[in-house]
Amino acid sequence: MPSQNKRNQKLDLTIAGSLFAAGVVVSVISLAQIRAESRTELAQATQPLQGTPSTDQDKMPAEAKPGGERPTTPAPQPARPDPQTQGAATKPALPPAPAEKVAPPLEKK
Repeated sequence: MPSQNKRNQKLDLTIAGSLFAAGVVVSVISLAQIRAESRTELAQATQPLQGTPSTDQDKMPAEAKPGGERPTTPAPQPARPDPQTQGAATKPALPPAPAEKVAPPLEKK
């Protein structure tokens, strides 16, 4: 009997060791894949866009003068929605539930 116990214990230790080794291998592979993906993301970064210098000097805004005249351009008109879309916002998205699906009102305590 003692040899049977030693054999079972040795088998259990072998299984546990192999499972531990498999876990370590999976962890190392996962970490290597994560590092490879982060390097790929860094390698695919685009260069920042560079603006072209403007050659139009006459498009500069006018200088502000204290006590000067107000701008003569009219102010923009406020946005007004179409009459067709104004009523659509107040309509419910779904039709009312049938009477048998409506729960009775809650009782007040």
